[in-house]
Amino acid sequence: MGKDLADTFPEARAVFDEADVAFGGALARLCFEGPDDQLMLTENTQPAILTMSTAAYRVLASRGIEPAFVAGHSLGEYSANVAAGTMAFADAVPLVRRRGRYMQEAVPVGEGAMAAILGLAPELVQQACDEAAEGQVVSPANINAPGQVVIAGATAAVKRASERAKALGAKRAIPLPVSAPFHCAMMKPAEARLAPELRALAARDPRVPVVANVDAEPKRDASAAIEALVRQVSAPVQWESVIRRLASDGVTTYVEVGPGRVLSGLVQKIHADARVFNFAASGDLGPIEAALRA
Repeated sequence: MGKDLADTFPEARAVFDEADVAFGGALARLCFEGPDDQLMLTENTQPAILTMSTAAYRVLASRGIEPAFVAGHSLGEYSANVAAGTMAFADAVPLVRRRGRYMQEAVPVGEGAMAAILGLAPELVQQACDEAAEGQVVSPANINAPGQVVIAGATAAVKRASERAKALGAKRAIPLPVSAPFHCAMMKPAEARLAPELRALAARDPRVPVVANVDAEPKRDASAAIEALVRQVSAPVQWESVIRRLASDGVTTYVEVGPGRVLSGLVQKIHADARVFNFAASGDLGPIEAALRA
């Protein structure tokens, strides 16, 4: 992950070098070579994705490609804040490493779960969760796009809510291979541990608005951006509302910066007439530059 960018662009290589120092270890080698079992540990995955995304962003910025707004899904909101200048990359790397650790430690392995509910309106997903809770935690965790809501909570409650959602008309309920039930009330202990560290950061007002997961509102000052990250730990990711807010503010072109194409697919489901690009490898740059020139 990211080796092509690091080999091709000095700006990207510099980010991976900076990440190694901030991480206190060979994060670049972990990104480039694995092994997968180490890379997939939450406390390694989060700084790795942040680093890859920041490296890609800095390549674009060095070519004059700058955003009017930034947004990110869950962990991606940290990359968005780094891009906007709210926090320094060197501060963000160890912070998201601890974020991953705190989230993992908040719930013992096996006691929490997540599932994707497909083809059911958000209000009916909420109804399924309410009816299946039986005193346990289960709630919408990611409102990703029309017909795609992820739920999180106690393992048994997620299973009950999945069955109830299918009874209410969901096309599918797919258990997700995650290590913890993110973005639900079971993450409150992680939020409590992370909050003072976020508030202690040397944060600055973002250069461009950061549209936050927690309420789909643009954050234009440092305090608001940081508080959105605090609340995000145990609150649902309102991704569909984020994209609708961007569209309502006149956004027509999106560039997904970093590994994967998941967000591009979600954007296309929400904002059908938008132009959507990915930047994760050197070969992606030409089409983006050509499209933006046009």
